[in-house]
Amino acid sequence: MELKEVMKELASYADQRTKNTLMNHGGREPIFGVKVGDLKKILKKTRKNHGLSLALYDTGNSDAMYLAGLMADEKQITKDQLNNWVEKAYWYYLSEYAVAWVAAESKYGFDLGLEWIRSDKESVASAGWSTLSNYASINTVLDLDTYSSLLDEVNKTIHDAKNRVKYTMNGFVIAVGSYVPELSEKAKLVAKNIGKVDVFMGGTSCKVPLATDYIAKVENRGSVGKKRKQARC
Repeated sequence: MELKEVMKELASYADQRTKNTLMNHGGREPIFGVKVGDLKKILKKTRKNHGLSLALYDTGNSDAMYLAGLMADEKQITKDQLNNWVEKAYWYYLSEYAVAWVAAESKYGFDLGLEWIRSDKESVASAGWSTLSNYASINTVLDLDTYSSLLDEVNKTIHDAKNRVKYTMNGFVIAVGSYVPELSEKAKLVAKNIGKVDVFMGGTSCKVPLATDYIAKVENRGSVGKKRKQARC
């Protein structure tokens, strides 16, 4: 499929209720409002197609940009392309999910995650924490010293961080507690210490997960340390 064909198919899946929901969470025009299930119908036809993913992302259409994240080839994407993507990811649906997933699966995931969390731009910093969380969820070999230091940083700074950064820092504690058995006990202590994290969710019904409860559920399932096959879902 070529770009025009994909955009035409995206338009055919436009759903007003989905569009309203996405825009209520931060999406803006141009946007069709395509359900993830319908995006994956298109993905079945294209498979991983790196060139097409770059073209889709450059349209600026939120649905196309998210699809680009699902379609990108993590082995072909470059550091410059990922930096370009994170700068253009104007809301968390893109920055914390589509872009962070691809970054985490690429060979640049760890380094970019560390670089992005130092950004003064909220969306880039939140993408960095999400990237590091996803990186931990799929990789068996990790820099445990760095992840431990990052837990310390979250413990000290989370409540003073920017809004979406707080959300992804909380997610980082959950990820480390769930996927990194060597640091699970420390993550639980940090989760207990930070407690409830207040994040403005834009008037939506979404809630911030309590890290202590989330890690406990993973622990009760006996799933601590069980890695995912890929970050994208």
